[in-house]
Amino acid sequence: MAGELNGQRPVPAIPVLNRIACLQQRSYRDQSHLFYSEGVRNFIAALDSGCEVETLVYSERLLTSPLARKLVRQTKRAGVPFATLSPEQIRQVSLSERASGVGAILHQAIRPLPGLTPRPKSCWIALEDVRLPGNFGTLIRSASATGVDGFVLLGDRIDPYDPAVVRASMGAIFGQRLARATFDEFRRWVRQHKLHVVGASPDGTVDYDRVEYRRPTALMLGEERKGLSARQRSLCHQLVRIPMRPGSDSLNLGVAGSLLLYQILRE
Repeated sequence: MAGELNGQRPVPAIPVLNRIACLQQRSYRDQSHLFYSEGVRNFIAALDSGCEVETLVYSERLLTSPLARKLVRQTKRAGVPFATLSPEQIRQVSLSERASGVGAILHQAIRPLPGLTPRPKSCWIALEDVRLPGNFGTLIRSASATGVDGFVLLGDRIDPYDPAVVRASMGAIFGQRLARATFDEFRRWVRQHKLHVVGASPDGTVDYDRVEYRRPTALMLGEERKGLSARQRSLCHQLVRIPMRPGSDSLNLGVAGSLLLYQILRE
């Protein structure tokens, strides 16, 4: 990748490293509408999904993937600003035990819910809060595997671009539609498009595998310890439960959501 061509836009490394460090904080992510993603898998997935790259970073010495190196060259030729980093510099901002040599500052892609039209057979997931960001990332992977159309984030508590979410999703976040809405906006959207909202709760009236999930479906999931909030419950047409032996701890968001999604997929 040596030898720069006309039209390429190299930028100084230190300011880029400082911005990446700032993007570890949610306040800066919210203000800038950007986030940082590292690793070959995430880089390839981001480009494949059409995610807009604000700044590319890579290490000539660390990056060994032929496909990733090809995409780096293409991204540079497209005029995207880039910083060439030393192995020490890229490790400085890496959250992985072994830095793979490539990362990117990317534009967030959260959409307003009223502008989205659900497909007749679609399935959506609605969340208000999550306890551990990594569990949300795991749920995103299951959502991708089962063909979920997207996530509706109720209120502003959830940050889908938390580094722990992005890392745990293993690239799946780039293929998911993300929408943020107030509870009133979600209620109107559900009514307009006739979604069937199913909530998961220990006090559900029927086991999750004994229900007919009418499409389009919105699966409402609560925070692991607190469960569904009162406002979430008010939006549900039906509550289902995951049967568990007495004395068992509640399942985390990723596990519980995955069980429900695969049941919905079977239908």
